[in-house]
Amino acid sequence: MKETKFKKLHEEKGAKMVEFAGFCMPIQYEGLVIEHQHVRSKVGVFDVSHMGEFTVKGMQALPLLQYITSNDVAALYPGKVQYSCFPNGKGGIVDDLLVYCMAENDYLLVVNAANIDKDWAWVVEQNKKFGAEINNISDEISQLAVQGPLALKAMQKLTGTTVEDMEYYTVKTLTFAGVPNVIFSTTGYTGSGGCEIYMKNEDAEKIWKAVFKAGAEFDIKPTGLAARDTLRLEMGFCLYGHEIDDSITPIEAGLAWITKFADHKDFIDKDRMLKMKEEGLIRKLIGFEMIDRGIPRQDYEVCDAEGNVIGSVRSGTQGPSINKAVGTAWIKTEFGKLDTEIFIKVRDKLLKAVVVKMPFYKG
Repeated sequence: MKETKFKKLHEEKGAKMVEFAGFCMPIQYEGLVIEHQHVRSKVGVFDVSHMGEFTVKGMQALPLLQYITSNDVAALYPGKVQYSCFPNGKGGIVDDLLVYCMAENDYLLVVNAANIDKDWAWVVEQNKKFGAEINNISDEISQLAVQGPLALKAMQKLTGTTVEDMEYYTVKTLTFAGVPNVIFSTTGYTGSGGCEIYMKNEDAEKIWKAVFKAGAEFDIKPTGLAARDTLRLEMGFCLYGHEIDDSITPIEAGLAWITKFADHKDFIDKDRMLKMKEEGLIRKLIGFEMIDRGIPRQDYEVCDAEGNVIGSVRSGTQGPSINKAVGTAWIKTEFGKLDTEIFIKVRDKLLKAVVVKMPFYKG
């Protein structure tokens, strides 16, 4: 397994370590529910150094990104960040990603850990038509996600640049904890505010210690990937391999808002997705809440009242902030209207659930 630069520091804080996406990562410290609620109310720190980072620069950077991503990169300007995906040319998604506009003709792509090699191969192949300056810097970068309502206030103590009032989905390059050229963004994956801090590997331990020292008065705590997953699911955020994968289009996944059909933008699978949007969907991603007692899990069958299979669960959990069992599912479109009763097959029993609007958590 690969190790992040924070592994020793996780162990010192009592983390339970597991394999995730080929990395040795902390799954929890004090416990999932404690860590989840702490992020909702105060501030928690996640090691997300396993994520991948690619730089795309030069005059061909924008043409390349307009072609390989579904969102309109031309709408970005320096300091703004965009959520997007790579359509795969077959009606599915290579990966979802963040596109950071660092400067004119200078972009940073942040991709999922499990897909780094696949994504990089995809970008390299597509770039043969464009010739942008691309570089995979994933192995050079460490990243912390400091999340929670007190996160920005705590991190403001470590920089002379104003960050406490940064808008959602923005980015700055600044000196942080005495380290120059740190990338500081506010994209979040928890629904409780906060920031991401990108640093060179050699600065990782120094910044970790500074973050916890600065956050001490705010009761800052390290947080594991288990809580990260329950936090994101309460918000209805997609996770690759669950709500989205190489078989579902952004339109089916409820990501039409990051799929832009502007005349000035030609992108992979544009015609296929436009046709799907105009003709309607056969299946769609929905959120549901359990009525009967039970926890839904990925790949559990979703049925109608007669027991006919109409879809499958993509994610499920008992939401600590909402005290309800909730989940997402791909189901036939005709069963996807709000308040529709559906049934989740759990150990050969059909448990009643109802289609609800996401996000499940409204903080």
